[in-house]
This record gives sequence, structure tokens and C-alpha cells, in this order.
Amino acid sequence: MAIGLIIVGDEILSGKREDKHMPKVIAMLKARGMQLDWVEYIGDNRDRITATLQRSFASGDIVFSTGGIGATPDDHTRQCAAAALGLPIVLHPGAKLLIQERIIDIAKEKGEVADLDTPDHQHRLKMGEFPQGADLIPNPFNKIAGFSIRNHFFVPGFPVMAWPMLEWVLDTYFSHLFHQAEQFEKSVLVYETAESVVTPLMEELEAAYPLIKVFSLPSVGSATERRHIELGVKGDAQQVDIAYEKMLEGLQQLQAEYVPIPGAGIVA
Repeated sequence: MAIGLIIVGDEILSGKREDKHMPKVIAMLKARGMQLDWVEYIGDNRDRITATLQRSFASGDIVFSTGGIGATPDDHTRQCAAAALGLPIVLHPGAKLLIQERIIDIAKEKGEVADLDTPDHQHRLKMGEFPQGADLIPNPFNKIAGFSIRNHFFVPGFPVMAWPMLEWVLDTYFSHLFHQAEQFEKSVLVYETAESVVTPLMEELEAAYPLIKVFSLPSVGSATERRHIELGVKGDAQQVDIAYEKMLEGLQQLQAEYVPIPGAGIVA
């Protein structure tokens, strides 16, 4: 089952804010022996968000989505998730109670008594409107819940809220997947060699060892660094060890200059 990440927000695409979600999600997955398979960035465009979610719901993937679940006019994710599934959007009773608790808490902090019937407080309840049948994702920061439906998990764009909510999702729903398919990696730096020279070797290794992938990360070099390729294998531990030795033999046959990269081991 692949794992995807959808990051919603004009502010990311315009550069007003820098995305911090992808590296954090990669890190929290890696800590659990899992890995991220794909990422999509989308602006605050209702049609595009809906179309993206239609594809991701059809994929059967585990999908995390950050941003766009507030109650302002530029927040569309809740409505788009419902539209993508052909479901009505309804006020979740549990989300309603949590929002009201938050309103009461804020009033208490000010020494006031909350009036839950004011127009602004009624508007806040829109943050609890989700596709019919959705479940809640608890928000330890301010109680305003996210929601989940069909292996999709929707959280706010604020890292302080999103990250603990996503960790809760992983630990609550997917602990059975932790460390099931750990990825091992070994690589070398190959100096002054074109990728085209090592491509046949890469193809030969992948054909011989189906549980590994071979990767090549070229660098054009600089005033202080020679031109090189990071060439390596990753995947099943046993096949990585065998394929790595075969890769070294192949590099020796090509008379390529290489240096092993220390610290090889588990990468996910």
C-alpha cells in the first residue's frame, strides 16, 4: 500500500510560506520503517483539489492531506473531499462539541461566559463539517479536529497541529505496518565517470535482483569537489548485500575510480 501526501495552499506555491510538511512526514515514516511514495502540491482551487482527491481515493493509497480545512472562503478541502466521494457534507456531532468546548475555554481565559449562539461562533461550527461518515482526528493543540475517510487523513496546515495529528494517525491506524519492509542501502562515489557508462551495470543488477533498486545521483562538481556519481543499491537486506558486491565487481571491470560511502544500513 503506497503512502501519499497532498499539501494544499496558495501560500506554498507563491513562496509566502515554505513547505515543512514533506521532510517531517518523511522523517516520521522513516522512524516507523515506512516511506513516502508520492507528494502533490495544490493551490486553493476547488476543481483541482476535487480532481486530485478523486484520483487518490481511487488509488487505494494511504493519503495524508494538510491545509484547507478551516472555515474561511479560501478553505476548500472539506468540501472537495465530499465532492470527490459524491457525499454530502454534514456537521459531525463530535466535532461540534469539541469546537464548542474550545469556544468556552477561550471565554473562560478572558473571564467571560461564552454565548454559543452568536453569528461568529455559529460560523466556527463550519470547521466541523465533514463528508458524511468521516471519523475525527484529535487535535491536541486547540481541540479543532481533523477528519479521516477511506484511508485519507485531513489535518490543518499549521505544523504545530498537523504533525502530532499525523503521528496519532500512524500510531492508531497503521502500527501493524511498522518495520514490515525495511529498506537497506549501500552506495559508493564514482569519480569522473559518465552515467551512460554505468547504466548497463545498473540495468543488469535490477534484472538479477528483483527486490532491490539501483540509484544514480550525479554531481557536476565544483571548485572544491570533483565530478562524481553516487551509485548505490537499496531494498531487501540480503539482496542489497549481494547486489552491492556485484556492483563493485562491475565497477572494477570498468576500471572506475570509486570510494564506498560509510554509514550504509537501514534507510526506512
